[in-house]
Amino acid sequence: MSKISKRPSVVMPTLQEDKVITAAAKADPDAQPLTPKQLKAMVPIQALRGRPKSKNAKQLVSVRYSQEVLEFFKSSGEGWQSRMDEVLRNYVSRHSRRV
Repeated sequence: MSKISKRPSVVMPTLQEDKVITAAAKADPDAQPLTPKQLKAMVPIQALRGRPKSKNAKQLVSVRYSQEVLEFFKSSGEGWQSRMDEVLRNYVSRHSRRV
């Protein structure tokens, strides 16, 4: 059993109807077609989806922490993973200077 499409079918204009539509569009001063020079100057844009890519992308890893550490950071509210990352980055920066 086939499904009934809810989309209306597209009916293309006849050649005569298309000529009338084109003539009306060209007669409208606010809707002039682009010139070949304008068309050549156009460049496609990239569709941007989601967050912008970070220059310092984070890496997904699986780590086990003690329950006390997790409870401490989680009790500080939303963003606890970022705060945990900041603490670890501070530790790395302090200890890498000694080397």
